[in-house]
Amino acid sequence: MLQDFNICIQTQFVFGKNAQNQIGSELKKRGVKRVLIHHDNGEFLYATGLLESISRNLEKEGISWVELGGVLPNPRLSLVYEGIEIAKKEDVDFVIAIGGGSVIDSAKAIGLGAVIKGDVWDFFTGAAVPESSLPVGVILT
Repeated sequence: MLQDFNICIQTQFVFGKNAQNQIGSELKKRGVKRVLIHHDNGEFLYATGLLESISRNLEKEGISWVELGGVLPNPRLSLVYEGIEIAKKEDVDFVIAIGGGSVIDSAKAIGLGAVIKGDVWDFFTGAAVPESSLPVGVILT
């Protein structure tokens, strides 16, 4: 038997052909100014024009962006630290993960680490508990 519960999931899903072309307008509605585009450097991103399409869409809405590719399966902490450094230095206020599970995991870790002074690894060892994060959006490939 189903038990009573309350749930609040502040997640928006945008589905459909060329849904990625809505990223700029959706982020602009939320006041986003600067984005970190995070991905795996996959040939798919370049061959299909997906990465170019997303970056053009952001620019069209007045949202600037920086890019960090290179995610490998089972993401490396070194790339997460690089992403955190970029996010802080470039005053990023949103992370876009373009890819699958490893890219998404890496982007979430960057989002967590970008808003703290400590070490993001503390969240994974249980030494710290997350209290906030940069928002993370996903364009699932």
